[in-house]
Amino acid sequence: MKRLLIAATAIAILLAGVALAATWRIDPERSQLGFASTQAGSPFEGRFKRFTADIRFDAADLSSSRAVIVIEMASAETGNLERDVALQGADWFAVSRFPQARVETKGFRSLGGDRFEAEAWLSTRDVTKTVQLPFTLSPVAEGMRAKGELTIDRTAWGVGQGQWASPQWIPHPVIVRFDLLATPLP
Repeated sequence: MKRLLIAATAIAILLAGVALAATWRIDPERSQLGFASTQAGSPFEGRFKRFTADIRFDAADLSSSRAVIVIEMASAETGNLERDVALQGADWFAVSRFPQARVETKGFRSLGGDRFEAEAWLSTRDVTKTVQLPFTLSPVAEGMRAKGELTIDRTAWGVGQGQWASPQWIPHPVIVRFDLLATPLP
């Protein structure tokens, strides 16, 4: 019985390692990528309805792990039609000139347990800057769930120009959040 238990444990550990080394597909129906801020003191949240991700992640080999997320900026919605239309315009996302934003990892590091941090390039409006992206990675029945958030200064990427450059109506710091369900590709 003891040998059977040891063998079962070894197989489970091996399978977990194989699962972590997989190439992942994001389930768009059960994943969210969004942002939060305030407008005139009232909090609001938004999300991007369309984005793709190419992810290869191995907790045992972080140096070989990578991720590229491409966000369709025209898919932003906040539940307020006037704000959603404004986000498409030249002062905000300028989607006619810059239809996509991109996050590409430069590297990963373990923070212990299920916590990790990605160093990544965030590109939008033709501006690319490095960000530190903390996240947790948890196994779920369907695959893995990655959750995280970071705060960025929107003006560093030119988001919120003209009358919106001032923090009077919308603060410069914006919270970016994600909750991604990833399933391994065969």
